[in-house]
Amino acid sequence: MKHVIIGTGAAGISAAKTIRILNSNDEIVMLSADSIINSRSMLHKYISGERDSASLRFVSADFFDANNISWLTRKVTSIDTASKQVLTDAEPISYDRLLIATGANSSTPPIGALQTAVNVFGLRHFTDAESIKRASERAEKFVIIGAGLVGLDAAYALIEQGKRDITIVEMGDRILPVNLDPQAAASYQDLFEKMGCKFLLGARVTDTVTSGDVVTGISLESGEILDCDLVIVATGTRPAIEFLADSNIAFERAITVDENLRTSVPDVYAAGDVTGLSGIWPNAVNQGEIAGRNMCGDNAVYEDSFAMKNTINFFGLLTLSVGKTVPEEDDVVLIREDRRNYKKLILTGDTISGVILQGDISQSGFWQHMVKNKISIAGKNPWKLSYADFYSTKENGEFAWKTG
Repeated sequence: MKHVIIGTGAAGISAAKTIRILNSNDEIVMLSADSIINSRSMLHKYISGERDSASLRFVSADFFDANNISWLTRKVTSIDTASKQVLTDAEPISYDRLLIATGANSSTPPIGALQTAVNVFGLRHFTDAESIKRASERAEKFVIIGAGLVGLDAAYALIEQGKRDITIVEMGDRILPVNLDPQAAASYQDLFEKMGCKFLLGARVTDTVTSGDVVTGISLESGEILDCDLVIVATGTRPAIEFLADSNIAFERAITVDENLRTSVPDVYAAGDVTGLSGIWPNAVNQGEIAGRNMCGDNAVYEDSFAMKNTINFFGLLTLSVGKTVPEEDDVVLIREDRRNYKKLILTGDTISGVILQGDISQSGFWQHMVKNKISIAGKNPWKLSYADFYSTKENGEFAWKTG
């Protein structure tokens, strides 16, 4: 059996590991456009100089050799599902079972010259980080569009380089709008501003000012023009499916998969961001494992069981958010805070549906467990709970409360 995996991110690597465990003799071929195996959450550390390309890896240097896996640096151009071949910029690769785990690409809006200028970059791949690092060496004025995690990672990397003229444009009313509530986000905004960053919240980019193929200014809806030497766009991603035309694999914005992560074509599977399912790292790893098992003949079902989790650390301020960050109408919010710490619980009925810990993030595993498993805390004080309140063994698949 020959397994071909397109993509060497979290989902692809997880699938390869799973296949090799289940079938020691099956052939595994992995394809990737990037020549570096890397964790995208660490790319900003390459820009800042904190890490080199080798230390971006999340697998050992001998991973492919040790697991008898062929890794080819290829750009996939199309898939011929009738003949079971992956067409690349080199020779075609045949397969018996195929996994598409190509992840996602930066989504740059079609505004002015953002999609065509040579000094405008996303931050999703190692090649992006390389380009930003090289271009930033001779740039002084920076504009970052988007104040989510990727945008702030980019700003932090530039600050670490010693850059200070950085303007961050965000359409929302706060930074990190998906990850944090207003109070926790404000703490980070204050830290970035102390390092020279300027935030324009509730601002919309409408056009660019150009000189040849270079963007020299960003025009805002307010009429303000931001001078710039380099622009980083961090406004979201889109699944990397541009090679699927005429493949007979069903997709809309993302690849359509069933509960077994099978696509509409027999022997073709998909996992990770390319499916449009929850894109956090643990989910991608889990999807890769499920797909790998099913490529080996299993009938494993993927359940999106991981609570949305973010751990954020800028300037030494740690924050953990799990689940909801903003309550709905009937939710109950509990807050504890002091000069150094901020803790927020969101209760939906008798279960904890969201947690934010800023400063002291101890017991983070416990809170993630509570949110993920929707454990009822009826009649209990949530601030006093810990793993010690549970039996150490499971009953009927669920942790049981201690009594007495």
